[in-house]
Amino acid sequence: MNIIVRLFGAIVLQVSALAAMSSMAMSDDKPFRVNTQQTPAVYPRKTTQPFRVNTQQTPAVYPRKTTQRICSLDPIEDLLPPPQTKASNSLLSYLAEQGFTQNKEGSWVCYANDPKKEGRYFTLFKVKQVNNRLIASSFLDEGSLIQGQENRSLDFFMMLIEHHTNTTKENRQGIRRYLQAFVSLVKEGKIKPTRRGYLFDQPNRAMVLYHTLSSGNLRGTGITINIYLPKS
Repeated sequence: MNIIVRLFGAIVLQVSALAAMSSMAMSDDKPFRVNTQQTPAVYPRKTTQPFRVNTQQTPAVYPRKTTQRICSLDPIEDLLPPPQTKASNSLLSYLAEQGFTQNKEGSWVCYANDPKKEGRYFTLFKVKQVNNRLIASSFLDEGSLIQGQENRSLDFFMMLIEHHTNTTKENRQGIRRYLQAFVSLVKEGKIKPTRRGYLFDQPNRAMVLYHTLSSGNLRGTGITINIYLPKS
């Protein structure tokens, strides 16, 4: 009797195990469904770009500051370096940096192109030392100042005054105003050529005059300053 009960229990356990395995098999056979109408969230992929160095980057270029030379009325010439001249022991050798050249007689001169006639040059500025004096002139072309000559004449005269007279900055400012007025009156025809000199600096006995040219190869008129060099 016990044997029959045990056999019956074993059969029940086997049937239950087969039913469970059959149920698991049916569950595994069901397809995995995905809701194709629902758009899954898409997150952008985070990428790390390498650090790049622009080797072709153009460096900052600052405009070159140029200073116009007194003896250079051509804007192209102003961009050129000072002319290479032989060393000179002249008192006025610094004028080479301003475009002046020294002639055979020892004077420092500045030549200009004639704007009215191609290939013609004339002396625009000239300065020479005569004993203990400096005589500097700005020559007018047929009684007229060419373009730019008025301001350059003032710069020329003031450079000589600054280098060769015992004047203060305040005194030089007054001298420049005086010479500027004198040149303007010449330009307007209000001062006629004469041998009369006008004193503009008492301590240095410096004079300015507007005169005709009566000697040498130069013809016409000129504005000339006469400076006594201080004793060393």
